[in-house]
Amino acid sequence: MSTASTRVPQQERSRATQARLLEATLDCLVEHGWSGTTTTVVAHRAGVSRGAQLHHYPTKAALVTAAVGHLSERRAAELRVEAEALPAGPDRLDRVVDLLAAAFTGPLFVAALELWVAARTDTELRAALLPLEARVGREMYRLTVELLGVDERRPGVREAVQATLDLLRGLGVANLLSDDSARRTALLHAWKHQLAALLTPAADPPGSARH
Repeated sequence: MSTASTRVPQQERSRATQARLLEATLDCLVEHGWSGTTTTVVAHRAGVSRGAQLHHYPTKAALVTAAVGHLSERRAAELRVEAEALPAGPDRLDRVVDLLAAAFTGPLFVAALELWVAARTDTELRAALLPLEARVGREMYRLTVELLGVDERRPGVREAVQATLDLLRGLGVANLLSDDSARRTALLHAWKHQLAALLTPAADPPGSARH
């Protein structure tokens, strides 16, 4: 058997091992939190040897940030697929906000929040997490602009989109300890009206000429 033919199965096994480790890491973060997510526990849950785990991700910080980055990319792809079924009319904004709000209540958000809190006092984790959070934040902003179909060059649009994401993040935190659905629904309803007004281009004044 040639070296080239054996390399592909080896690469596939390597990718499969990485995928199991990343999924197991996210499950552990959601179930046990940062302190309970050890590399040993993750390797056992993934059915991977300790040596294989260290080969792919030599530190806990590298493992957990890779896991959150992996799920962030997957969730962004899923959101785009889900958005393809959204209406193109006046109801689209409401549906987009609801779709984005769900992203701040799922396993990814819970796992990310565990890392944010831990990174406050863990310098190694913070160093690994900051560039990831910056990238994820940019991608979520770009995705929101894309789903809403707005022109971010218009005054106020960038701020309105970012305010929406900040609001959804805050509501996600409030929902962690208790069922906050009633207040959440009321706030989102009010914000949707505000957002629609902020994102709707102002009509030209009567008698004005367009150039």
